[in-house]
Amino acid sequence: MAEIIGSSCSRVVVGLGKTGMSCVRYLAEKNLPFKVIDTRVSPPGLNELKRKYPQIPVHTGSFEKSWLLAADEIVLSPGVAMVEPEIAEAIAAGAKVVGDIELFCREVDKPVVAITGSNGKSTVTSLLGEMAKQAAINVAVGGNIGVPVLDLLQDDSIELFILELSSFQLETTHSLRASAATVLNLSPDHMDRYASMIEYHKAKQRIYRGCSNAVYFKPDALTVPLLSEATRGIAFTSGKPDLNDYGLLGDNEGVWLCKGVVRLLNSSEMKLQGRHNQTNALAALALGESVGIPLEPMLKALKGFPGLSHRCQWIAEKDGVIWVNDSKATNVGASVAAIEGLGQVIPGKVVLIAGGDGKGADFSQLKSPVQRYVRELIVIGRDGEQISEAVKGAASCTYAEDLSFAVDRALEVSQHGDTVLLAPACASFDMFSSFEQRGDQFVALVREKLR
Repeated sequence: MAEIIGSSCSRVVVGLGKTGMSCVRYLAEKNLPFKVIDTRVSPPGLNELKRKYPQIPVHTGSFEKSWLLAADEIVLSPGVAMVEPEIAEAIAAGAKVVGDIELFCREVDKPVVAITGSNGKSTVTSLLGEMAKQAAINVAVGGNIGVPVLDLLQDDSIELFILELSSFQLETTHSLRASAATVLNLSPDHMDRYASMIEYHKAKQRIYRGCSNAVYFKPDALTVPLLSEATRGIAFTSGKPDLNDYGLLGDNEGVWLCKGVVRLLNSSEMKLQGRHNQTNALAALALGESVGIPLEPMLKALKGFPGLSHRCQWIAEKDGVIWVNDSKATNVGASVAAIEGLGQVIPGKVVLIAGGDGKGADFSQLKSPVQRYVRELIVIGRDGEQISEAVKGAASCTYAEDLSFAVDRALEVSQHGDTVLLAPACASFDMFSSFEQRGDQFVALVREKLR
């Protein structure tokens, strides 16, 4: 366990909200002095901070430069980039930057599974958590999903921690050393924050540092750990596996989840839909094996796991048309995965609803899957026209002024055997407060209009 910098350290927490307040509670319980900065005038958690910790100095509305320059350690919210001029200047002056994950890693003394990737993180994290529960392991699941990691430390009886980690969280993490770690996949995302895919790749690769078992997606070279050969590696693939890998085999009974030539489970027994979720299941099995979860409870959990809201969530079926909410597909890679994953297994075509705030993404990767699987593309939002232009000629395309019009158009053009899929390839903030609100509105509209 790494030593926690003591009371003589000058420390500043930058950014409140759910994660920032978990850092405040943790540091306060350790009786470590610190100050708090948030550039928002009235950030979430401010009232709680003032009520419960009136002795803690707090500055809102801007960076308090003098505090940052005097800091030995900055506990940085994942929403704040290290390239912010005031943060960069403090780093140049000698400040060490950490995040809540680093504070957790200094403290934790139980096995940790660490999961990242452009897409599928939450599904694999939650599924693995269910596998551990099925095996009667006292497990805690959190990080970028659900409960902030520092709050998980309150329970001394936890036997295994399963963490979803974003690239932003990994940037400020130095002491992870997970029992098992994975980069599930890598596609362009957050290009408004990273200068290049190389920088994004470097951030994701930090998850493998010091890990005991590295799980990676064999067809995607960017997920392969840049580690010494001494680290144990388990690969999974979306096709036929090599002898010690996890993969998929097809026969006249369907598609099987396998390890090598051993058939583990027919995918028809899973509630999760789509080829991409079959590979998510393989990743969870590989991670579970890495930390000693027995196979039988993992397969039992896999049969019962319904998936997560807004992640290829089945909504309804009427007149032979299935409606699916994948509002969490906030980047191009996630949208491609959903289109291909469903397109490969449904009898008809995909009617795709996409668009929103593209975050500077290149939408050209959508053209091939749209051409192959999509009956009609219905675009919405600020960057909808950019998507339409990027896939021009691949499928017929309609612009809808809002989500209600998009659902109406999907009702018009969908045919028996089709799946109507909301997979925006964009963030939601041009039209909605969150991807959850976007997905909830889609679900409500579909249910209303299918009555």
